[in-house]
Amino acid sequence: MLARDQRMRRGHDFATAVRSGRRAGSRTLVCHWADAEDSLRVGFVVSKAVGNSVVRNRVKRRLRHDVDSLVRRGATPASGLLVVRALPASADATSADLMADLERGLQRVSRPRERA
Repeated sequence: MLARDQRMRRGHDFATAVRSGRRAGSRTLVCHWADAEDSLRVGFVVSKAVGNSVVRNRVKRRLRHDVDSLVRRGATPASGLLVVRALPASADATSADLMADLERGLQRVSRPRERA
């Protein structure tokens, strides 16, 4: 489970990551990333479009578990704001699909921007 200091709780943090950060999407989820000075903080958005409360909570639990495993093995940056927004396809996706989409999305949004 994610540590308390790694969880995003304030609406301002969600808004910062979603509005001013980078975004990468897939079939099952969208990752929003904003650079931050302090530690890594993660938030999840699972709307009613995903399903009823049982389905939404199951998707959140699966995503939390996947993000926690990425953090534990050091596959995430040390600092930043990450918002994972589940899409309706995430309700029927396998755990392997969610993990692959999460890894791919995190890799795409957390790398530094290339200036032309």
